[in-house]
Amino acid sequence: MSESPSGEFRGGVHVFPIRVYYEDTDAGGVVYYANYFRFAERARTELLRNLGVEQSELAADGGLLFAVRRCTADFLQPARLDDCLEVRTRILEISGATVAAEQQVWREDERLFLLTVKLACLNTSPSRRPVRVPASLRVSLESVSSPDR
Repeated sequence: MSESPSGEFRGGVHVFPIRVYYEDTDAGGVVYYANYFRFAERARTELLRNLGVEQSELAADGGLLFAVRRCTADFLQPARLDDCLEVRTRILEISGATVAAEQQVWREDERLFLLTVKLACLNTSPSRRPVRVPASLRVSLESVSSPDR
């Protein structure tokens, strides 16, 4: 059976496959730098989806959303048109109203990109105030977090 379109968990890491399309690249066939952030965002969304959490429902029913509070990125090697990549996401820490994760983009055995991201859990009211990560979501994220945090 093939891999789920939402990726899969391997130990404490969520692995999400991505193929590089023409629209992802610049005129030289190299992935445009901002698209790595798009790949990472998709992978985080699919990690939640694998846990049974739809972000649209989290916002509509729970009044919650996640926003990037801080991120650091290292661009190590370029990805190119038609490359098959994996975005590997590891939950590092869940505390109060934040979730920290590490995301890496790999092409086979070569790491291309490294992102550390801190997400803030906010309410959906116009104030967008920080709120605690719901206990049920915390438990789900902790259940798949890497043992070597």
